[in-house]
Amino acid sequence: MPPALVAAELPPKPTVADVVKASRATEWRAPDPDNTLYLEIPTGRVVIELAPAFAPRHVANIRAMVREGYFDGLAILRSQDNWVVQWGDPDEKNPKPLKTAKARLPGEFTAPMAPIKEFTRLPDRDGYAPQVGHANGFPAARDPKSGQAWLAHCYGMVGVGRDAAADSGNGGALYAVIGNAPRHLDRNITVVGRVIDGMPLLSVLPRGAGAMGFYEKPEQMVPIKSVRLAADVPEEQRSKLEILRTDSTSFKAVAEAQRNRGGPWTKVAAGHVDLCNVPIPVRQTVAAN
Repeated sequence: MPPALVAAELPPKPTVADVVKASRATEWRAPDPDNTLYLEIPTGRVVIELAPAFAPRHVANIRAMVREGYFDGLAILRSQDNWVVQWGDPDEKNPKPLKTAKARLPGEFTAPMAPIKEFTRLPDRDGYAPQVGHANGFPAARDPKSGQAWLAHCYGMVGVGRDAAADSGNGGALYAVIGNAPRHLDRNITVVGRVIDGMPLLSVLPRGAGAMGFYEKPEQMVPIKSVRLAADVPEEQRSKLEILRTDSTSFKAVAEAQRNRGGPWTKVAAGHVDLCNVPIPVRQTVAAN
């Protein structure tokens, strides 16, 4: 029998869109307002969900800086092609003073694995970690031998800029991955969260012509209007988003649909999926009837 005829007789595989459409309302969650940042730039709002389970001290310091108004009036300084967009203080000689936040913190490159209860493991082999999967809505990895877990440098993940010293960052310089996942940075930089809405506003920024994609002229930098915690924003002004729970049955089906893509376009399913290629669906909140 011709292969094409055999393929035509196989039951159709669900796509990611099919799985999301069939998901139950109880499988979705709203981001915690106390761990959600609104980065306001001239073109709109970028929403970042923080991950305190993986970097508690840095997340607490970022919250302190946000409530001080530290980021307000700073800028996006860097847009490096296939790498990152970075924001922070453009004046290194006369940096903006901190009020209650700390200027330096020990790196939180990994976290104890035991307290992170929700971990949906992928069966696929990974070149960077013994085990990979998703925890609390974030792409993550872990090593049962060391008992450590960490967030992975996937597209949209937000990390803390630092110098050579492991304790030279504090969350005042942050970046979002806009290119191919630089997984070799895993366990070398503190990762504090993920952009859950507004990535196109960052990924389309003009690339910087300076070294490492830094903008060479002040007028090229993108001003930051403000950064606020969702908890400090009136309810009616908050972004209405919900995220598919990564410990849900539907999310496991999303990963499987990505591993073995269905639909009429796919001719050869990969039978494998990279951690950073598993989508974590986010949608506008469904209004109650």
